[in-house]
Formats: sequence, C-alpha cells, structure tokens
Amino acid sequence: MALLEVRDLSVAFHRKGEPSTTAVDSISFDVEPGQTVGLVGESGCGKSVTSLAIMGLLGRSAEVTGSARFQDEELLTLSQRQLDERRGRDLGMVFQDPLSSLNPVVTIGVQLTEVLLRHRDLNRKQAKGEAVELLARVGIPDPKRRVDEYPHQLSGGMRQRVLIAIALACEPKLLIADEPTTALDVTIQAQILTLLRELVTETGTALIMITHDLGVVAGLCDRVNVMYGGRIVERAQRHELFATPRHPYTHGLLASIPRLDAPRGEKLVPVKGSVADNIPWSAGCAFAPRCPSAVDVCRSDPPALVADETRTDSMLRCHNPVGVTVAEGAR
Repeated sequence: MALLEVRDLSVAFHRKGEPSTTAVDSISFDVEPGQTVGLVGESGCGKSVTSLAIMGLLGRSAEVTGSARFQDEELLTLSQRQLDERRGRDLGMVFQDPLSSLNPVVTIGVQLTEVLLRHRDLNRKQAKGEAVELLARVGIPDPKRRVDEYPHQLSGGMRQRVLIAIALACEPKLLIADEPTTALDVTIQAQILTLLRELVTETGTALIMITHDLGVVAGLCDRVNVMYGGRIVERAQRHELFATPRHPYTHGLLASIPRLDAPRGEKLVPVKGSVADNIPWSAGCAFAPRCPSAVDVCRSDPPALVADETRTDSMLRCHNPVGVTVAEGAR
C-alpha cells in the first residue's frame, strides 16, 4: 500500500475582482514507503504549490480540491489542530530558502528543540542534547557551539542542514524537500544531496524531491513525475526516463543539460519560449506553442495521461511523443 496517495489534486487561487488562477490541475501520484519520488519542471509549473497543498500550508485565497491520503487518512479534510499533530511528527518539509524559513531572532537550538518538545516526550535538557546530536548528524561542525547561534551566523549550507535537521527531528515517515539546493554552490549541493540520500536510506523515510534540476533527479530519485502547466506530462522510472524520454518537454529539458562526453564547443539546445507561452489545457496541449513536435491535434484536443506501452510502468500525456512519426501521432 502506498504511504501517500494523491488523486486529482487541484489548486486554484482566487483574488477579488480578478479571474481565478489554476496552479495545479488534477494531478495524481503515489509515494511508497522508503521511495524517493521526483516532481520536476520549470518554475511556475505547480511543483511547490503541490507540496504546500499536501502539507496544508496554503493561504485562504487557495481552493484545494481532490484527495491526498497519507496512511489512509485524508489530509485535506483534517482540522488545523490535527494537521499540527501530523506535521513535524509524520510529515516533514525542507523549504527552499533557509534564510527566510528560519526565525532570525531565535537561536538554532530553540528552533530545533521546539519540534522535539512538541512531538516527543523530552524535557528541555534532553531536547537540547538531542538537538546537538541532530546537528552533528547532518554534518554541522562544532554542534555544541552552533546550537546557541543565530541563523545569520551560519553559512547558507549550514542553514540548509539545520532545516533538514528540524525536518528529520522526529523521523517522519514522509519528507518533502522543496528545491533544497537551489541557493547553494555546486560543492555544497553535492553534500546536501549525499546527506539526504544517506538519511533516507538509514531511516526508511519516503522522500518527495521537488526540483527543476534533472541532475539532482539522476542521482537521487527512484521515480520521476515531469510537470508542465500544472499537470503531469510524463511519469517513469528514473533510468527509463533518462534513457528514453518520450514527451517533447522532457526531451527538451534533457537536451539543455551540458554533458561531459559532448564534443568541445557543442552548443546547448534550450527549450524555446517561456512558461507563459502556453494554451489552456481545456483547448489542447499547454506545451504546444513551444513544442517542436506539435501537430494540429495538439492545438485542438487535450491529451490524456495514459500508459506508455514502450516502457514498463510509465505514463505519458502527448499526441506526438518522441520516437513516433508525425503521421502516426496525428491520428
């Protein structure tokens, strides 16, 4: 049985006097215990909004519909008090920007012990000792001193490690990491990804990795969901996705990544246009204006997410996938 089952999850934002904006449009995916699942796509595709909807962290302007069942319990209908009991204990989240996620006027130790005191039967002395051990576990040097310091006294990599320590303090069954390496340099990125991989292996925690970096996906995820315009357009096992990308968007993302084995001077091939260059899913494929493989049916008939018979346990939303002739895809 899946640890998390998301079914037809949609998120729309309403503003007074303005039309509603749909950020997430009927997406479905599963996360099994101990599995690492990737949500991949450009900024604005709905990745982070999906995670915030699951965690119950969206504001009042957001209308969330569909289902997100965690251990057979519907998260979307829980009260705020029930969600507070779940978050931190069973559900953990590493946010994108550690500097804005950590309270600047409260010490690292206080922010770490808060979750321990709330969800575990510890006194303050025990909680502080556990906080020191957590900082050491995530690779922060001299944790006994750092525990009494403030966020501004730590480097960006250390602050990100603190967020990971807070998220893992109660050994949650599901951890959501929202682009945890975006603001870090390449060396620190590699350390953070190695840390996440080791912690997930040691604790058996399931992980949802939200990222636009396919390099992160290649080294961490078991299963990948590629999102575009608020919908999942391709789903596959990691190795199959990289070996045989079927959706033109996935193919374009991979083609835009520099390769070490590429000939010297070879130019990258970016995905043309921007996220704003799309059409409503109700009118056709949202990616059609940017797609080099688009045919007439792409602009008139919304593609459904169906099983991809060329790969095992894969899904695809495309009329003219990579590897199919235009004539066949246009039928």
